[in-house]
Amino acid sequence: MSVLTRDEAQTRAQLLDVHHYAIDLDLTRGDETFDSRTVIRFTVRAETGTTDTFVEVKPAELRSVTLDGQPLDPDTLDENRLPLKNLAPGEHELRVDAAMRYSRTGEGMHRFTDPADDETYVYTQLFMDDVQRVFAAFDQPDLKAVFDLTVTAPEGWTVLANGITEHTGDGRWKAATTPLISTYLVAVAAGPWHSVRTEHRGLPFGIHCRRSLAPHLDADTDEILDVTRACFDRYHEKFTEPYPFDSYDQAFVPEFNAGAMENPGLVTFRDEFVFRSAVTDTERQTRAMVIAHEMAHMWFGDLVTLKWWDDIWLNESFAEYMGYQTCAEATRFTGTWTDFGVTRKPWGYDADQRPSTHPVAPENVDDTASALLNFDGISYAKGASALRQLVTWLGEKDFLAGINTHFDRHKFANATLADFIDSLASATERDVHAWADAWLRTTGVDTLTPHLTGDNGDRALTVGRDGTRPHRIAVGLYDRDLTDEGRLTLRERVDLDVPQSEPRPIGKLPALIVLNDGDLSYAKIRFDTESFKALREGLSGLPDPLTRAVVWNALRDAVRDGDLPAGAYLDTARTHLPHETDLALVSGVLAFAAAQVADRYLTPEQRPAALATLSDLCRDLIRRTEDGDHPGLRLIAVRHYIDAAAHPDTIAAWLADGTVPGGPELDPELRWRILTRLAVLGAVDEPAIAAELERDPSATGQEGAARCRAALPDAEAKSRAWEAMFTTDDLSNYLFTATARGFWQPEQADLVAGYVPRYYAEAVAVAARRGPAIAEAAGRWAFPVHAVDAGTLRLGQECLTDADPIPALRRKLVDQLDDLARALRVRDSQTG
Repeated sequence: MSVLTRDEAQTRAQLLDVHHYAIDLDLTRGDETFDSRTVIRFTVRAETGTTDTFVEVKPAELRSVTLDGQPLDPDTLDENRLPLKNLAPGEHELRVDAAMRYSRTGEGMHRFTDPADDETYVYTQLFMDDVQRVFAAFDQPDLKAVFDLTVTAPEGWTVLANGITEHTGDGRWKAATTPLISTYLVAVAAGPWHSVRTEHRGLPFGIHCRRSLAPHLDADTDEILDVTRACFDRYHEKFTEPYPFDSYDQAFVPEFNAGAMENPGLVTFRDEFVFRSAVTDTERQTRAMVIAHEMAHMWFGDLVTLKWWDDIWLNESFAEYMGYQTCAEATRFTGTWTDFGVTRKPWGYDADQRPSTHPVAPENVDDTASALLNFDGISYAKGASALRQLVTWLGEKDFLAGINTHFDRHKFANATLADFIDSLASATERDVHAWADAWLRTTGVDTLTPHLTGDNGDRALTVGRDGTRPHRIAVGLYDRDLTDEGRLTLRERVDLDVPQSEPRPIGKLPALIVLNDGDLSYAKIRFDTESFKALREGLSGLPDPLTRAVVWNALRDAVRDGDLPAGAYLDTARTHLPHETDLALVSGVLAFAAAQVADRYLTPEQRPAALATLSDLCRDLIRRTEDGDHPGLRLIAVRHYIDAAAHPDTIAAWLADGTVPGGPELDPELRWRILTRLAVLGAVDEPAIAAELERDPSATGQEGAARCRAALPDAEAKSRAWEAMFTTDDLSNYLFTATARGFWQPEQADLVAGYVPRYYAEAVAVAARRGPAIAEAAGRWAFPVHAVDAGTLRLGQECLTDADPIPALRRKLVDQLDDLARALRVRDSQTG
């Protein structure tokens, strides 16, 4: 397939004005394809003279094409490009009639049949260049147009779209005409949805899911709609431009590749957000944040859209920042920035220290394939952190004034980074352009280190900076509590601009100095010797969970940089997590301790002791929560106890009894979690997996069974799983991921050693055959992460040199191999 380059997009935007699409889809043509008929009205600008261009389409069969009533030869289609030649200036009409393939990888028009009740659902995900899988289009974000959509659907289905839909009879549905939007934002979701509808501020609101999830959606309807209304109202307080579309539907759809997608008027979410098993309040908070994030896109992304994909951060960073901030302001989830600090920021820090790093606002996004790679921790977490620092430096009043100017100047149009910075600059006397150059055009993570001078009663603080960005930070000065030596009390929080013009007097020596207290900037921090000692003793006694998040991130960075032994991190977790109250912190620290420290940074010989430590820690948390007052904390502890189990007896007894003693009862998620661990340990067999699948025949059950079967310590089971992933091409995106997550297990290193050298060539081949979504899954989940040795690294480097993987897989391999090299360095630092 030919990918669109920035130069081609700029040329086509100079030639054309695209006015209107009339799209007619027929979803009644069978299981493999649907019919797509498109009429595009566009103008060739007079000053261009006669010109050539092209329209994109990826059909199963291109039946006919007419331009201004004259037939074009369908055989001129070259991959995904249909040439349009000798176009005279003026208005034109292009008609395209095609059969299009349904997808099972979450791209284009995804088709899913629910194993729970055999009902079928389809939905679109048209991001980047997948609109071409559904209808013919001039597919670039700056050729906005008005869309009219009609859909023929099977009897009993409901069709959702960007605007209000009307059933006109005989399975025909018509959607209201859209305002000007980009092609990638067109959306359709069709099937026998379970829907809850209401109104807010005179607009129709709806939430939708497949029928088998109806009881679970109904149980959370009030919470979802309360969050939706609260965020909607808060955005109308922040933004002078009103919500720009005619309705607001949120559809929870199966096998969705992203967390959600901001289609105007019809946001699609992965339907794991319809919780069918017990979840923690932090997981509910995450759902609320995603709702807020996608709603922010209605203004930043949909109303005002990037001109080209080099400005994708303008969409994602803004929505990420607004999602966390608005949740904290408008909902009961006031601790969102702690969760951001412990889960999202590390994603940004890690991405920014790899060879694949790029500026928040890169200048070299040459084509759509390159652009797709930038949907990463930099465009989301680092960009949001940069905006939070900008608000700290600029002030929220001026920031919002600049944002509202931006909406007013560019609504229903497209804008660039330069436009955005100019809008901000119009609201302040500060040099926003210099700030943008320092923060948005550079790569890497600055490191801040405290330096103390003077005598004990007359100390002064200077913050050293390894890096180039200016930072406005708070510095927390903490003393030991005289009544409780395990606690640290805040003496003072001082504001500093880094670099400093002169040292900052702080009086007597504090027990602990925390740079970037409050987490308002983006930087790694270090501790002086006395502060580190105080932390080892009193981390859990710090009063603010956001401060504790900053500290845990600093310890995490120190482990990754080889400055803190991995075992010391584990010991710190063992000491302080039993006293932690914030669920996001407990979950985040345990996740790093298990997946990175125990599984990768410690040697195989050290791993059993690490698992024993994690088991003891979780057992302490389970004992602490026996009173039933902390169900979320107990659930986290139970999950991680299962994952760390080195022997099957306890968790097998839980499965047999259907409950953890003292609770919780085992819901489907916990049952599959236990079964997966028992499979890894060789304590379960295929009949037991089949019996559990019969008990839970849902889509999630199918994924659980695939994961368990791939995890069995049996050569035949491994061979079947490998063939399913890399040979037959039958697995959907979710079943591929589930199989991959079961396949590689540290306990089974010898059994799967022969698959490590096979991985690279076969991953390259499956990615080439099945495209970016499977490439992403193959690079992320099917990579042999536990084979931490120089041979794995060498094989991967040879693959990058010799095998030419598609861009999506190449990026994942570059990142995985850098993480592997880091793990080897961490191990060396502990034995050197």
